Amino acid sequence: MAISKAKANNPIIKKFFLYMLLIVVTIFMIGPFLWLLSTALKSGSENIFQYPPKLLPESPTLTNFVKVMDTFPFWRYLFNSVVVAVLTVFLNVLFCSLAAYPLARMKFRGKNTIFILVLSTMMIPFQLLMIPVYIISLKLGLQNTYMGMVLPHVTTAFGVFLMRQAFLTVPKELDESARMDGANSFQIWWRILMPLVKPSMVTLMIFTFVSAWGDFLWPLIIVNDQDMFTLPLGLNMLQGTFTSDWRLIAAGAIISMIPIIVFFLFLQRFFIKGAMNGAIKG
Repeated sequence: MAISKAKANNPIIKKFFLYMLLIVVTIFMIGPFLWLLSTALKSGSENIFQYPPKLLPESPTLTNFVKVMDTFPFWRYLFNSVVVAVLTVFLNVLFCSLAAYPLARMKFRGKNTIFILVLSTMMIPFQLLMIPVYIISLKLGLQNTYMGMVLPHVTTAFGVFLMRQAFLTVPKELDESARMDGANSFQIWWRILMPLVKPSMVTLMIFTFVSAWGDFLWPLIIVNDQDMFTLPLGLNMLQGTFTSDWRLIAAGAIISMIPIIVFFLFLQRFFIKGAMNGAIKG
């Protein structure tokens, strides 16, 4: 009995089962992606619905990727997606950090109430606000424009929360020292706080980029000019009314995922640290 307990408490055995569990979870996580890649690489002569299914293509080909780029103006839609995503990231980080600064560093009556009200908006789905936002966008002349696709997402309650929590981790003595040197609130926000919360800022950038890049519903509503279509709207054109070539759809999905993967890999060293900072101090 004592021997079995000793084996159960053995750190090597615990690590072994932990790593095995992580391997199984990883397989389940990357399984759909591998199947998507397999479908995209299969030629038209292969049956993608055969049973039992085959993961490895018999004759891998890049024809499906070429066809996707020829089916619709791919590069135009890619450019539109990049513009919308970059503008959304820049404005979201800017306005969320500006809104978070007074909630974290200033003292005024009702500050906590305002913060709670900001967080409560996370319970309201965007679909509920879509019609009034659409009407406002039309009156402002934002239909078929980049700003029309960007403006509804420039400020989020999650972004304000994340940046506020990051600002709270910075000692307030730095603010006092800066004010003694003649710095104003804007200079403190820009020159002191923003560089110190870079991990949280990058985390917000990643979340915002992924959300803006994959946004389908709002661009579908606010844009009716095909020249302004984003990549998700373009990929929707691959879906036929009665039939669909799932090889092309898989190839298009793989292509649309590449910018997200590159963006994440470029900033991943800040991501985990920034995500942890958001939950350190409340």
